[in-house]
Amino acid sequence: MARNSRSVAYGHDGTTAYLTDPYATGSGGGVGVYLLHRVKPHLPPWLGWAGTGLAGALGSLRWEASAGAGVGLTLASVALTGATWWAGKSTSQQRRLHSAITVAAGSAWVTAACLAGPTTGPLDDLFLMGGPVVALSWNVRMVLRRNDTDPQGSGDKGLLEKVGLARAQIGQAKVEPNRVTAPLALEPGEQTNDDVSKALARIASALDLPVSAVRYHPSPDSSRRGELVIVPEDMLAQPAEWEGPSNLGGSIAEPLVIGRYDDGSPLVIWLPGDPEANRNSTHLLIAGVSGSGKGETALNLMTEILSRRDVLLWVSDPKAFQDFAPLRPGMDWSAEGGADTEVMVEAVKAVIPARTRWLGAHGYRQWGPAAAETQNDPSHSCQAGRACGCAGMPFIVAWFEEAANTLRNLGDDAFTGIAQEARSAGVSLIVSLQRPSYDQMSTSTRASLPSVIALGCDPRDEGFSLPEAVLDAGAHPGAWGNRRAGYCYVVSPGIPEDRYPSPGRTFALPARVVPLMEQLTAWALREGASADPVTAGAVSAVAGRAYTGRTTPDPAPAAGSPRLTAVQGDHDVNDEQGQGYGLLVDPEDAGIDPEAELPDVQEGDDAPIFGQETSRKPSPKEARELFALALEEFERAGQMVVGPVDFMDWCDRNNLSRPWVSARLKEAAMDGRLEPTNSTGRWRIVPTLAAA
Repeated sequence: MARNSRSVAYGHDGTTAYLTDPYATGSGGGVGVYLLHRVKPHLPPWLGWAGTGLAGALGSLRWEASAGAGVGLTLASVALTGATWWAGKSTSQQRRLHSAITVAAGSAWVTAACLAGPTTGPLDDLFLMGGPVVALSWNVRMVLRRNDTDPQGSGDKGLLEKVGLARAQIGQAKVEPNRVTAPLALEPGEQTNDDVSKALARIASALDLPVSAVRYHPSPDSSRRGELVIVPEDMLAQPAEWEGPSNLGGSIAEPLVIGRYDDGSPLVIWLPGDPEANRNSTHLLIAGVSGSGKGETALNLMTEILSRRDVLLWVSDPKAFQDFAPLRPGMDWSAEGGADTEVMVEAVKAVIPARTRWLGAHGYRQWGPAAAETQNDPSHSCQAGRACGCAGMPFIVAWFEEAANTLRNLGDDAFTGIAQEARSAGVSLIVSLQRPSYDQMSTSTRASLPSVIALGCDPRDEGFSLPEAVLDAGAHPGAWGNRRAGYCYVVSPGIPEDRYPSPGRTFALPARVVPLMEQLTAWALREGASADPVTAGAVSAVAGRAYTGRTTPDPAPAAGSPRLTAVQGDHDVNDEQGQGYGLLVDPEDAGIDPEAELPDVQEGDDAPIFGQETSRKPSPKEARELFALALEEFERAGQMVVGPVDFMDWCDRNNLSRPWVSARLKEAAMDGRLEPTNSTGRWRIVPTLAAA
């Protein structure tokens, strides 16, 4: 039966190519043709043997018994042997030695044959016996080299020799689209997985690939076995654009899709835990230098969070939500830094024990999607033997953007308590900053942030972002810096460990997707979760009016509706259509009776305001009343963290000193009106309802 004239081969990218079959013939061929094709690769050594004999015979006709020719031929023989040795330095030691011996033997016989004659003495016997032996040695070498069952004979052996892993053995490679995975076994007792990690840069150089394209996954069961992974094409060079949330209306317990890996698979992350999947709840660190794509990474993650039905998003951003303005209305709580962020930190600390107490009373060891639903299951009830019907408790994501600013103001351990205790309460902490070094945040806080999205960074800071094992496996965010926005490595529960050193890239969000983000925000306002009574009560006891929860914006006034608000019932100010055109009244003065008598003149009221160093100083009782009113004003304004510096203008107005204010702050703390914060000299106002 005739053979097909083409055979199938597979390229590195998984595509199919067709190669000409050297053993096929157009007419079907025969045994002779087949044998000829099989013999062809072994003919060169025999042709060399025949050529050597012919050269000796022809040379003897011209140079026999010539002393000058003897010197020249000897020097030529030595030079040819040396050149062969020099040219073989890039090959294996065995091939180099074999080649040099073959050339030396052949050139020595030719020299002797030219000078004495090819049939003189033992020269003819050496030619007839030694020549075939040398030719056969090359045939044997060729046969051994083509043994496909021997892993040491594979074409990859030369690569490993170049990078210092000559004794390593490569098994059968698994070829996937844009991904080649080959098992690797190192020399027992001589090499370890650390040797491969150190050689990854040299392997990438030998293959002419970037460093991030070559990774090594050591086996957890062996110190000399693992898998070498090569991704020849960077599929992340062209960014993929964000097309909207991946699971609108789904649960926060389902994966959040924020981009794709370099092999095209989705880049996902989980925040809540799942006991059935053996996945723990997690906190997240987002790290990367300016320009590395932290803003777009945050937008990807925030849009996924806001698209879920059972989660509250609290965000602190000292940059006044410059990057997140379209999403801000959909957040349950937003703070712009400073005192507002201090309040948010204290509020998160306060809700943790309240939420864990509720979850424990309802039989939840950790937060799950069922905890966000109305509690109609008797097995999750705070009442014995029956369903309690309690309102569900949504998951909380507490996000601190540009956290270095917050850590400078509150101390490097500001998040330590939250990071260590919040996971069991259904609270996930996300901290975003440029350089997560230990002079920015405490070691305890960093150790409590098990998940990380590591974007481009300074090469010297790689160890602050990623675990050492991931760096050893080939991850190098320092190779990107701020030149490849959105490129990242993700380490988080739920992601296979062999994915940790695989680079990904978050979706791009150009300006044209802003309307889509605004639609998502509107959906979150209508369909998103609201704070449960336990969480709302705990946060309100700390933040007071600073926390309002999700609020639907007032609709635009209809045509003909009042444009200004005047004092109710004042018909002299409002016309008959209810539209006010007179002077507006400050809401604080709306209750003043214009007919009431003015208070009596007191001592000091007639003192000149200007040109005098002091005016009437309030009595101690009046000063304390003024101080209490000042605290109420701060509370009404939503500023729930205060210190002496916040009272400077108030002291000037009331002729009181800063030390006097400091003493009153301490008294108020003893009375329960204030509580100390992590920052020295800063106090948190306890809302009046909670204090009562």
